[in-house]
Formats: sequence, structure tokens, C-alpha cells
Amino acid sequence: MDIRIIDPTKKPTHSEKEKMVDFLFEHLDEFGDQKKDILKAIDYSLNECTSFGGFVVVQEENNELIGATVINQTGMGGYIPENILVYIAIHKDHRGKGLGKSLMQKAIEVSEGDIALHVEAGNPAKFLYEKLGFTNPYLEMRLKK
Repeated sequence: MDIRIIDPTKKPTHSEKEKMVDFLFEHLDEFGDQKKDILKAIDYSLNECTSFGGFVVVQEENNELIGATVINQTGMGGYIPENILVYIAIHKDHRGKGLGKSLMQKAIEVSEGDIALHVEAGNPAKFLYEKLGFTNPYLEMRLKK
């Protein structure tokens, strides 16, 4: 299995981005977003819009996408972590094999600074994040307009 970072200086083709969006949309299950929002996060991470950048890490087997994560840089540090994990998904047929862990370890290795993430209480990935050292020091509150 090949883990690679999508290089923002070598912009992925439209079809490569579409493949990533479709993969995340399908394999995020009930924890995902609309395709247009997934595309926005990928564009942000690859500096294809006004942003602080970030990166995408993909995992492939026989040229088939089996895992992906999107990290966006916040442009902050200290009071707000430098990075936010926006999405991570493993292909439904490949779960339970440690692929999510290896994908996250690569993202942690490549990230400069701290990483924040949002995870719903019922999401089984919460246990992976805790094993990797993520803690829950705050209660997040949001005002939706």
C-alpha cells in the first residue's frame, strides 16, 4: 500500500480531485458533508483559493484509492492549533486493518504544529484519535445563523 501526500505545487487534475471528492463523500458515511463542501476543503488545502494551505494524504492499493485525509492550516498557533483535520476516510472494504492509523500517523508526521479535529461522540474513529494522543480539553459550542 502506498501512502502519498498530494503536492500543492503540482496541482491535481480535475478528475483526480473529483475522484478524491467522490471517495470521501462515499466513505465518510453519515459523518460526511456535501460534495461541494468536500471540494472546498480540498481546494483550501491545496491553495486553490485564498487560504493558509494544508495538504491531502491519500492511501492507494493497485492504483485504487482506499484512504484519504484532508488537513487545513489555520494560519494561527498557540490559542488555536495550526492545523485542523477536516476529513479522514477509509474504504468500507478495508476498515479494521490499521489503515486509518497509518494514514493519521503520516498526517501527524507531515503537519507542522498542533492538530485539532471535530468528532461526533458516536463516531468509532474517536477511539483511534485517543490512541494517537488526541484529547478533549474543551467543549465546543456553536451558534448557527
